Amino acid sequence: MRLFPPLLLLLAATGPAWAATGPALVYAGGNTLDEQQNAQIHQQGVTLFTQMSGVPVKEVTTVGAADRLNQLRQLATEGYAPILVIGSGQVPTLQQVAAEYPQVHFTLIDSQLALPNVQSVQFNQQEAAFLVGALAAMVSETGLLGFVGGMDLPVVHKSGCGFAQGARYANPSVQVNEQYVTSTLDLAFNDPKKGAFTAKQLVDEGVDVLFADARGTGLGVYQAAADAGVRAIGANMQQADLHPGTMLTAIYQNLPKAVLTSLTQAQAGQWQAGTRKLGLADDYVGWVDDKSNAGQIRPAYYHILTQVQQDIINGKLQVHDYSLTGSCLFPQVAGDLCKVNENGDASHCQG
Repeated sequence: MRLFPPLLLLLAATGPAWAATGPALVYAGGNTLDEQQNAQIHQQGVTLFTQMSGVPVKEVTTVGAADRLNQLRQLATEGYAPILVIGSGQVPTLQQVAAEYPQVHFTLIDSQLALPNVQSVQFNQQEAAFLVGALAAMVSETGLLGFVGGMDLPVVHKSGCGFAQGARYANPSVQVNEQYVTSTLDLAFNDPKKGAFTAKQLVDEGVDVLFADARGTGLGVYQAAADAGVRAIGANMQQADLHPGTMLTAIYQNLPKAVLTSLTQAQAGQWQAGTRKLGLADDYVGWVDDKSNAGQIRPAYYHILTQVQQDIINGKLQVHDYSLTGSCLFPQVAGDLCKVNENGDASHCQG
């Protein structure tokens, strides 16, 4: 992971601006994906920050709502600030504790909570989802794509909407069928069996490329795709290397970098309540292109995706954020992506 020069300068030029106890970070635990993600944040975010700043960070892993409530209250009582909290699954607990401790600063990463002592750090994952949606439309032979979301939440709709926008941009005649696994937060992102069942329903409808934003539940989606001989796209970096020949790629959110930036800005006295949005331009979101999915994206498609990515970064192409309107809007002008493939024809595209 790159560390941009402004971060290095900020750390070198400023001294600690903490409460007496210092910063803290609350992870969500409970499954292997959580453990992998937490380890990456610790190594590439927290440890790197402490090495450069000399400031230790209290790290806590919680499992279940009761444990989260107790741990957050204890950290707030002991004077830790800011307290960083990772993930939408912790929002209900954070909402309660932040209201109980209005003088404590909290930073919520990868979700949103509108309170005067909470900073919400959100990812523009719709930008990365747009790119893999375009890829899915180019790869699809049936013109039917599937999106599996863990739960009907705005943050999940951002991925689904971005995927649909990209697919329609590449091929206006493509259809995206969406399914949301459950309305129960504790099961939405940790139920591979339900993910597989949902994916099979979509495959039975004719879907031949599946995109899942469902964390652990997505593992079942990818297994179902492999069993059915269709392609799949993941939503976590470590999911791109699953089921060789099935996974095209995955989108990612650079959580370690977001944590590092949040800690650095807080140390410099730049913590502010409200919302910060992080996107493609500074590698906070993206799509996997490394040895984990080597050979899965054809050269012509790779070239197209990199050009579309640059158009998004430059502002030439606007990707709609579902969370702003509660609905999915599409580009007014479709692209010509399905007019090109590595053989110079469009026989693989529908319509």
